[in-house]
Amino acid sequence: MHALDINQRELSERIGISQVAVHKLVSGKTKQTSKINELATALECDPAWLGNNDDVGDMGEAQWRGVETWDSHTPLSDEEIELPFYTSIELSAGSGSFTDTENTGPKLRFSKATLRRLGIEKANAVCVNVSGNSMEPVLPDKATVGIDTGDKTRIVDGAIYAINHGGLLRVKVLQNLPGGGIRLKSYNSDDYPAEDYSAAEKQDIEIIGRVFWYSVLLPR
Repeated sequence: MHALDINQRELSERIGISQVAVHKLVSGKTKQTSKINELATALECDPAWLGNNDDVGDMGEAQWRGVETWDSHTPLSDEEIELPFYTSIELSAGSGSFTDTENTGPKLRFSKATLRRLGIEKANAVCVNVSGNSMEPVLPDKATVGIDTGDKTRIVDGAIYAINHGGLLRVKVLQNLPGGGIRLKSYNSDDYPAEDYSAAEKQDIEIIGRVFWYSVLLPR
C-alpha cells in the first residue's frame, strides 16, 4: 500500500468495504474477504499473492507484491515526488494554538498519479500535523494531513479545510450558511459544538487550503 500511496480509507473506497474491515485485513485479524478480486485490482497484484480463493492470509506480511521498504536515502522513482512536511506548525483541532515559526522538516513521499488524480499541483501541496482532539476520531491528536493550498476559493460543504482564524491555525469541516456566513464543525461535536459566523465575521477567517489526505497511527 505504501508503494502505491494508498491509505486504508482510499483502499476501502476502491473495493467497497468499510475502513474498519480494511484495517482488520491489513492487521491480519480477518483472513477472508469476498472482495479478493477487487482488492487485487486496487493493489495492482495477482489474487494469488493474496492467498488461495478467499483466504487473504496475513495482510501485514510482505507477500503483497509492490510493497517495499525505503528510507530517506532511497532515491525517488520517476513516479514519485516529495512534499514539504512542516513539523514546527500544528493545526489546532481544539482550543490550542500553533507555536514556532515555519520550518521545513522531513519530506513525505507521494505518487505523482495521486496528485494528478486529485488535480493538485505539487507547488500547492504541503503536510502538517494536527494538535488536539476536536476532530477525533477521524483526525486524532498528532495526525498528519496533506493540504492543497490551491483549493481555497470555493467551500465544498462537508469537506475538511485548514484555516487561519484570527491568527490561530485550525482544521475544521466547513459548511456554507445562508447570507454568506460559514459554519465550523468538529467531528467531536459533543465537546466542540459547531461555530457559526456571519458574513461580516467570516472576514476574519482565511482559508489556507483543503485537506486532501491524512495519516494516523492506530493505537496498539
